[in-house]
Amino acid sequence: MDFTVVIPTYNGAERIPQVLDRLRSQIDVGTLNWEILIVDNNSTDHTAELVQNIQSDWGNHRTPQLRYAFEPVQGAAFARQRGMQSVQSEWVGFLDDDIIPADNWVAAAYEFCQTHPEAGAFGGQIHGNFEVPPPDNFQRIQSFLAIRERGATAHLYRPEHLILPPSAAWVVKRQVWLTAVPPNPQLRGRTQGSMVQGDDYEPLIFMHKAGHPIWYNPEMHVHHQIPKRRLERDYLISLSRGCGLCVCSLQMLRVEPWQAPLTLLRLTLGSLKRLVMHRLKYGDISQIDLVTECERAFYVSSLISPLYFLENLFKPAFFSKSS
Repeated sequence: MDFTVVIPTYNGAERIPQVLDRLRSQIDVGTLNWEILIVDNNSTDHTAELVQNIQSDWGNHRTPQLRYAFEPVQGAAFARQRGMQSVQSEWVGFLDDDIIPADNWVAAAYEFCQTHPEAGAFGGQIHGNFEVPPPDNFQRIQSFLAIRERGATAHLYRPEHLILPPSAAWVVKRQVWLTAVPPNPQLRGRTQGSMVQGDDYEPLIFMHKAGHPIWYNPEMHVHHQIPKRRLERDYLISLSRGCGLCVCSLQMLRVEPWQAPLTLLRLTLGSLKRLVMHRLKYGDISQIDLVTECERAFYVSSLISPLYFLENLFKPAFFSKSS
């Protein structure tokens, strides 16, 4: 098997068919031995039944095989781990269930695999497809919604600054993942009641620490389907806070234990400086628009992210002593 497309999904029965339709009609894959795996992350809708029905009418041997796996532990990080454990291909592409790939996405991904065999992972261009127009100046926070438009030239990402591709549409080398990424993720991904992000950056940081570069491939294009509710104030503010809360946890993955105290101090002072500068530039909360308010929420959450990190660090020890 040359290539696998893994689609983690939670209650995605209404979204999956459109993604599969586009994958089924991929071009320039005539000689490629590839497959599609849907990882059902404990859905409560009819996802399993839907996939079974699609499989029964999937097509002949010329189309990629469509498989199904179930992951009972909630969280996209666990769904991705299940995907990696369920495939045998050298390269694995991940697509969220609300991501529509271009008709040559698989071919463009596999070509980059061949020209960059040293890569641990790479992502491409993610464009927004909005149900309603986004707010003014939305480009300042579009990365919170996994939009990536970094130009037409391939280049390396900068994990040391947490500049990385989102898992909404990236490709990883399976053997690198298996050897570099711990099987139990620290950041599990958004779940009911939690918008904390960072679960997709975690494996990339481990790959980078192991010496495998993370690339940007401009030839891979997808469109992120963004419904109206994801552009409403409450959702965007919660999302911005979730992006900020994971900052310290991600940075601590990069450093050795003896570097932790200094890293915590540096992160706290840096976040405080950014928050003060933002306040001086834009004024108090009553004077700012939605995008600026989202930035403010991100900076505040970044400032308190060391507390979030320490709480989660000591919580397991506390419960183990109490049990």
